[in-house]
Amino acid sequence: MAKRAVKILAGLIGLGAIGAGAFLFITRPQPWPAEHWAQAGAGDPARGAIVFSMGGCVSCHAAPGSQGEAKLTLAGGLALKSPFGTFHVPNISPDEKAGIGDWTLAQFGDAMTRGVGPGGEHLYPSFPYGSYSRMSVQDVADLFAYLKTLPKSDHVAPPHELGFPFNIRLALGGWKFLYLDDAPRVELAGADDKVKRGQYIVEGPGHCGECHTPRDALGGFTSGQWLAGAPNPEGEGRIPNITPGGDIGQWSEADIVTYLQTGFTPEYDSVGGSMVEVQQNMAKLPQADVEAIAAYLKAVPAR
Repeated sequence: MAKRAVKILAGLIGLGAIGAGAFLFITRPQPWPAEHWAQAGAGDPARGAIVFSMGGCVSCHAAPGSQGEAKLTLAGGLALKSPFGTFHVPNISPDEKAGIGDWTLAQFGDAMTRGVGPGGEHLYPSFPYGSYSRMSVQDVADLFAYLKTLPKSDHVAPPHELGFPFNIRLALGGWKFLYLDDAPRVELAGADDKVKRGQYIVEGPGHCGECHTPRDALGGFTSGQWLAGAPNPEGEGRIPNITPGGDIGQWSEADIVTYLQTGFTPEYDSVGGSMVEVQQNMAKLPQADVEAIAAYLKAVPAR
């Protein structure tokens, strides 16, 4: 009887080890093959400046309180508070030690679209690679080329302040398994090229859903609630519902364009809060891209 119990226990341990091994294999960091980034060629800094504005990189990566040209020194340091702890935004200036100056395009691209750091580690999804995973190879290469033209900073951000178990990076593989997917957030049957361009911007580099979509207990987007509004991560009020059934449901495409370009609503109110900097970035985009964003926001399912 005792021998049988030992055999059963040994079998269970063996199955557990196999299961753990399979989990670690499935959820391991998975960068793109080298040839994926080789197809990009040299990035275009001028086009990268547009991608930079789409992504609003200054909003998180500029030093807190910086103004004017100082915003282009992407020293990091912003503290992002969340239910999981506080994340400190890193330096992404071209500094070779404190920033990303010695990164390759492949390392940068894998961080952007796969959430894999230069040392092969999982990155936390406070960096919105869940959205950036939809970015084209060329847009990533152009953005990288533009970032290399910006001023250097030797500032080093402090480490994240996370308690157990959120400080275990291995667990991020499980999060990616559940949530990292480059499929469209919504299926838009019969969408024209204008709407498709808007979908690419909003769902990809613009990462609008990162604030405008509610999240579940694990920090993933709540299914079926794309752009339906969410609690304000800054602690006051809510981020609005920007589907046709929400806060801007009565706005026309032209109204949305005007808002993104000028900061004024159809009611002659003005943009406020964290959206101020987002609007300022969107105003730098080509007219066609702003119109594409508006067309997409009128085409998504109402929530």
